[in-house]
Amino acid sequence: MSTYHPAMASNFRHAWFQSMLRLGAWLLAWLLPGLVLGAVWPALAAGLGLALAWQYYNWARLLRQLRSRRHLQEPERGGVQGEVAALIYSRQRYQRRRWHRLHQALRAFRTAANALPDGIVVLGPELGIRWFNPAAGELLGLSARDLGIHLPALLRAPQFAEWLDRGAADPLFDLASPATPARRLWLRLIDYAGRHRLLVVRDVSKLMQLEQVRRDFVANVSHELRTPLTVIHGYLELIEPGPDTEWSGPIAEMRRQSQRMTRLVEDLLTLSRLEGQDRLPDEPVPMATLLATLLREAQTLSAGQHLIAVVDPAGCDLHGAEAELHSAFANLVANAVRYTPAGGQITIRFRDDPGGGVRLEVEDSGPGIAAEHIDRLTERFYRVSTSRSRATGGTGLGLAIVKHVLLLHQARLDIDSEPGRGSCFSCVFPAERRIERQSDPFN
Repeated sequence: MSTYHPAMASNFRHAWFQSMLRLGAWLLAWLLPGLVLGAVWPALAAGLGLALAWQYYNWARLLRQLRSRRHLQEPERGGVQGEVAALIYSRQRYQRRRWHRLHQALRAFRTAANALPDGIVVLGPELGIRWFNPAAGELLGLSARDLGIHLPALLRAPQFAEWLDRGAADPLFDLASPATPARRLWLRLIDYAGRHRLLVVRDVSKLMQLEQVRRDFVANVSHELRTPLTVIHGYLELIEPGPDTEWSGPIAEMRRQSQRMTRLVEDLLTLSRLEGQDRLPDEPVPMATLLATLLREAQTLSAGQHLIAVVDPAGCDLHGAEAELHSAFANLVANAVRYTPAGGQITIRFRDDPGGGVRLEVEDSGPGIAAEHIDRLTERFYRVSTSRSRATGGTGLGLAIVKHVLLLHQARLDIDSEPGRGSCFSCVFPAERRIERQSDPFN
């Protein structure tokens, strides 16, 4: 974009003055023969006509050069025409330098993109393929003939189509490569420049293998620990020392610790099983019955120390896996009972969600959780307070189990908590998981 400069106006005034001087000199050269021959006006008319013809010829030649898209040679400055040609020449030089810089930047970008181990695919507004680097070609099986083709027409995996239907807001994990199904891919879609998108593809095969090795190791170790723990716990139950003997305290503590290790092993097995599943069996889950079960379990665990209430304004059921949903909800209820001081209040609420779905909330009047801990609560073995968690008998895996159960139901876990005002854990389910309630066992 050009800017005005005072020197430009000065140059044009000088060029105009020079052109007038040249025209005056030319007409004067024709005027003298006209005076000698006694034909002043015909001589001036002839000189003016030739001057106009010469100017039109020069303007036509300049226009022809511009139309042919040829670069102008550096013109000689002089007159208005010379100044216009010089200005066009300088603009062409600026555009050439600018184009050269852009070309170098584009070449550097492509060189860098081609060197990336991750695949990069540039997509148009309708997900048409505009460009891709060699890594994307290898991972997705793309070739030059695929340019301009709609990407979903090439990647026909149902998992990929569902991801796009959900808006592709989060990355897509563990997609089989169309070129080599044994390779597992991680995809992320990034919006840029309006409606254009950038698809990032990463090979996570080794990471998935390591994750599978970790899951297998945890599952195998947990299975191996289950039998000796059962034996130890069984023998400890058989030992009944007298109430006044020195062994009564140690044996009671060993029983508590063996029970805690058994719960830990069971939670590890549950978590390993959930991580190894892509989906769960779907069936109608009677929420009225499940809420009544959660209330009984909470009252048993509380032993009358808390005020526990169930509220069910949603009046609907869920579509999902009943056993896994019960496990997730029971973990939230157990946490609320464990961490709420005696005399506190716990509310289990099943209500409509403003987004069109439904949510189950477990709200307590406990000590609350500081903001810096909330994002890490669903990590395995993460504890806000290690001493308090061990004192209450928690394994540190409950919220990790809740997160995986909800992920398999396309749901999410929302946590609202502040120190001193309690906590509210909400399982938010999408609208497609909501179904009409068939019956109410309380009626």
